[in-house]
Amino acid sequence: MKKKTLGYVLKGQREILGLTQRELARKLGVKPSHVAYLEKDRRRPSLGLVSRIADVLGLEKEPLFLLAHPEASSLLTGRRDPAARRDPDQVWRDFTGNKALLARHSVKARELKVLSQVNLLGKITAPRHFLFILNAIRQAVEAEEQ
Repeated sequence: MKKKTLGYVLKGQREILGLTQRELARKLGVKPSHVAYLEKDRRRPSLGLVSRIADVLGLEKEPLFLLAHPEASSLLTGRRDPAARRDPDQVWRDFTGNKALLARHSVKARELKVLSQVNLLGKITAPRHFLFILNAIRQAVEAEEQ
């Protein structure tokens, strides 16, 4: 049995829906070659693209995000004491309200916009988790640029 990867799921769902790579690319607002790279697991989609893929293909966002960014799984899954869970909106306010932290890590406005989309998952339990995700995104972007 083939390992369940992002590319495997994307290709399978695209084929179930009877879409070509070109048709899917048009719906997502990307080039067909980008869809091909995603299906071959040679690229990782941005968080915004993960959301669009989920919407277009009718998939759940969180599992798709975890396939695209498995390094974030420890932040979103695992055992947690339900009583210890913090309100996601409060965690986001704590993170964005800590100007010293944002300055120390040079968090830009467009990065905050992306992280606000991550916050919509409602699974972030501590402000430092946003920094982990941001650093993972920055590393992925650097790897693609090389």
